[in-house]
Amino acid sequence: MAILTLAGRILFLSAEPSLIERQLAGENLTLTTAGELRDDVSTDEITPMSVLTQYDERLGRYPYVGLRAREQCPIGVDDVKSNGFCVTVAGNRYGKGSSREHSPVAEVNAGIRLVIARSFERIYRQNADNLGLFTSTDFGLIERIQRGEPIDIEELVASRDTLAAAILRSGGLLRYGATNMRHVAVTSLAAEADTTPRTLAEKILARHAIRTEQTSASIDPGNGAFAHADWRFIHEYYTGMATHMLHATFGRPLHLFDPASILAFEDHLSYSHRSELHIKNGLLPNVRELSAAHRTFADEYGVRNHGYLDSIDGKPAEGSEGISHAMMAELYALPGQVVVGTDSHTPHSGALGCLAFGVGTTDMANAFMTGAVRLTVPQSLRIDMRGPVSAGVTAKDLVLHLLANPKIRAGLGVGKVFEFAGSAITQLTTDERATLTNMTAELGGFSGIVAPDAETVRFLKERRGVEFTLEPWMQSDPGAVYADTIVLDCTAIKPMVALPGDPGNGVAIDELQERPAIDVAYGGSCTAGKRDDFDHYHAVLSWAAERGLRVPDHVKLYLQFGTTDVRDYCVARGYIETFERVGAEMLQPSCGACANCGPGSSTGASQVTVSAINRNFPGRSGPGQVWLASPPTVAASALAGEIVSFDELRQRHA
Repeated sequence: MAILTLAGRILFLSAEPSLIERQLAGENLTLTTAGELRDDVSTDEITPMSVLTQYDERLGRYPYVGLRAREQCPIGVDDVKSNGFCVTVAGNRYGKGSSREHSPVAEVNAGIRLVIARSFERIYRQNADNLGLFTSTDFGLIERIQRGEPIDIEELVASRDTLAAAILRSGGLLRYGATNMRHVAVTSLAAEADTTPRTLAEKILARHAIRTEQTSASIDPGNGAFAHADWRFIHEYYTGMATHMLHATFGRPLHLFDPASILAFEDHLSYSHRSELHIKNGLLPNVRELSAAHRTFADEYGVRNHGYLDSIDGKPAEGSEGISHAMMAELYALPGQVVVGTDSHTPHSGALGCLAFGVGTTDMANAFMTGAVRLTVPQSLRIDMRGPVSAGVTAKDLVLHLLANPKIRAGLGVGKVFEFAGSAITQLTTDERATLTNMTAELGGFSGIVAPDAETVRFLKERRGVEFTLEPWMQSDPGAVYADTIVLDCTAIKPMVALPGDPGNGVAIDELQERPAIDVAYGGSCTAGKRDDFDHYHAVLSWAAERGLRVPDHVKLYLQFGTTDVRDYCVARGYIETFERVGAEMLQPSCGACANCGPGSSTGASQVTVSAINRNFPGRSGPGQVWLASPPTVAASALAGEIVSFDELRQRHA
């Protein structure tokens, strides 16, 4: 019998900071005395952006240093490790946010062996499995652990799928892979012979599911499985960690599976030299270390790297070629493919009708070696979007409305494929569809997908010169089984914002009783740095330029391209002169402010930002208050100095 011995203390992540401080002072609480537990603990809080320049055992100094309790951050550097905690307890949806495996790596290296929560986000829990960190939703374990009772590992894995249980018994995915994946059969299931009505996501998996020494190629929801990935990509925050793991497990040189289908991107940190967070905390040497590790891996193993820009018009360059998700849609992903990347916004490419999803570092490291990516086969959730979409309403407004849906806020979408369908979808361009699929990360989903159609064919032809022929199977079957269906009447949806703290805090702008004054307006990121997004910015700002309006002196408006293709598009259409005329500062492609890595991030707690990024978890884009909004609302608010829709701005200047 394998036993998990938990001789250390239990850390309750209470919503009350004084209760956390009492634990750090040596007091042991119970579930009762711990009070209300923090829900929605995000990976941005477990390991804030400022610690992500570490990628090894040094992360053990930092778990929970960004955790907010009543607007305080009560846990400091080394607090978890030095106080002997081995179990963490929290509330609902633990591990929300990005796919950063830094979070469970930090927990493990600080001594945490088990995390107990009422529910977990998919990527976090899978990352924890891959590292051998146990997770449980059984709160009955707490008293037993406090009595000193050893816990049978079989009890901890009993509710998990067969593959997750096997990985945990092995001590993590790389150990499992080294033992059980030496002979991976990349053989697709006979999808054509399957007469069961299937969703599009299930059909794609059926064509990519593979058998290993211990797993079948079943695509029944809930099964642990491996799938062949057509594309695997990684960015600089993860490459050093993945390389460190792989060399420690397999030595060097590595023998990567099909290196031509692996891509590397330096997209997050190319503006860190203008990031107050990185400058004040002395992180730039660590950034250079991450870049060096990333480039060494790409050079050593012949992996194509989309990196920093060299120069522009003879001037020293800033920025990079582009954000990974946007470039995957612009250059690589195709309908029917499986695309995996080390970022929660990988579903961006699902707008093209492929199954794209984020994974953690260990999953990607294993995929580098085997071509196989681990997943728990998801259910699909149908989002029936009925149109037409009202004038002035963008895809960002639609997804902010969906995020505020009570079923979504209660966790209906966690771990599911969001299949966006309905008459409103036919009205949306591929760029706009990508906003929906991209933000399935915030919806808690596994992925987002739109069935390819004539618009997809147009996009591939016009953007990439690809003559693509749709195949009959590339749509969901009548009678396919969904976990649920949510119907959205898009004609009734108005311009939206999400109040600071969570993307689910959505409200229609015309329902806001008070209009907060803003200090920063930011238009950019993977979800709002596309061609169509810049069309939206231009529609507002050209209207303002015609009337002699400018951004007020006390407001900073930043517009940041998602890729160099978008920049070149704006140059060709004459947008740049208009943007600069009204006072916008233009930034080269980078994740930038969205990741608190450059201009557009707040620098003080009192600052208010209106931002077109995809998430506004505490500390995500600086210490200030971040309101999420659509591209036209960001541009209109920058001009007004407070949050307004474009329609409201026009009414003020009628």
